[in-house]
Amino acid sequence: MTVSLQAEPIDVVAEYAALVGGAPGAAVATFTGYVRNHTGENPVGALELEHYPEMALRVLEELGQQAAERFGLLRWRIVHRFGVLPVSETIVWVGAMADHRGEAISACECMMDMLKTDAPFWKREQGPSGARWVASCESDGQRRARWERGERA
Repeated sequence: MTVSLQAEPIDVVAEYAALVGGAPGAAVATFTGYVRNHTGENPVGALELEHYPEMALRVLEELGQQAAERFGLLRWRIVHRFGVLPVSETIVWVGAMADHRGEAISACECMMDMLKTDAPFWKREQGPSGARWVASCESDGQRRARWERGERA
């Protein structure tokens, strides 16, 4: 049950192996996020992620602990990148292990939904017409709100 903030690429195979260890439990769910080559109609060449390290670690650890308690997780892990990431690079990897698939899948989704709104990361897309800061999406807030209401997907 850990968090990592790193500039280097995420080794998803190694992360999965470390999460599962010698005993995979009954269910493992993961999510891997990548840099898209567009936002709507706007082409994107790279994504720059800035963060406040101490606060980001604390927030991500709290999100993982909350998910562990809520969904009865056996193990969990959140890995998030920072720096300038080219298109197709991994940004984030989240893993959850539980006794049942529903809990593992819901925990992964919940951690990602909360991360999108709560974690102190600032994103700037770099494209042909220059760089622009990425604003929060209304849908991210709506997805987070459903978890506060106790709903699942």
